[in-house]
Amino acid sequence: MTIPDWQSRTGLLLGKEAVRKLNNSNILVVGLGGVGAYTTEMLCRAGIGRLTIADGDTVHSSNINRQLIATKNSLGAQKAEVMANRLSEINPGIELNVKAEFLQKENMGALMEISYDYVVDAIDTLSPKVSLITEAIKKAYPLVSSMGAGGKTDPLQVKAVDISETYNCRLAYSLRKALHRHGIRTGFKVVFSPEKVSKESIQLTDNEQFKRSVVGTVSYMPAIFGCIMASVVIRDLIK
Repeated sequence: MTIPDWQSRTGLLLGKEAVRKLNNSNILVVGLGGVGAYTTEMLCRAGIGRLTIADGDTVHSSNINRQLIATKNSLGAQKAEVMANRLSEINPGIELNVKAEFLQKENMGALMEISYDYVVDAIDTLSPKVSLITEAIKKAYPLVSSMGAGGKTDPLQVKAVDISETYNCRLAYSLRKALHRHGIRTGFKVVFSPEKVSKESIQLTDNEQFKRSVVGTVSYMPAIFGCIMASVVIRDLIK
């Protein structure tokens, strides 16, 4: 196998066989916000050959402080389309399946009929998150899920563990509770931080899609979550 020049540094570090595995892998990423967009780009730059990316949201001005694809020029555009264009500019040879739609229980099953080497959950609301995780586990797909990056400032507390090992994370607590009803208590990795969230950083709202509150977020924390998510996928694929 001849490694193209743009992947030469990856090949030097990981080896030709690892690059081949990444090139031949098919990954699903659901959620292209603060965490998911960084995860997706890191997977693309590592040489993942096929990506299905899904997000029904558009870019808002409030996204600019932390989301990779959010700029003045992308305001109002579909996040999935902006992400797809960016990935194609990084690697014109990548195979993309773009879903510019919100995924719920009703349409999650059809998406999961495709065979994936890994599933990435970067959804930040509970109901669709539970639907994606339960479907991935039914299919026995390897899975990594992002917990809450909002309200956190200390990158050194972020870690990747089994879902059963999470603590001091409101989203992880709610997710564990919901998954227990499906008989799921362990068996997939999550990226989370036990750093406590200040009540002053939380604001109730009825304007956000599927959300009852928004949490203050700083630029670097979702990026760190996203990069760790990508590292979990890449290291699992090549080991």
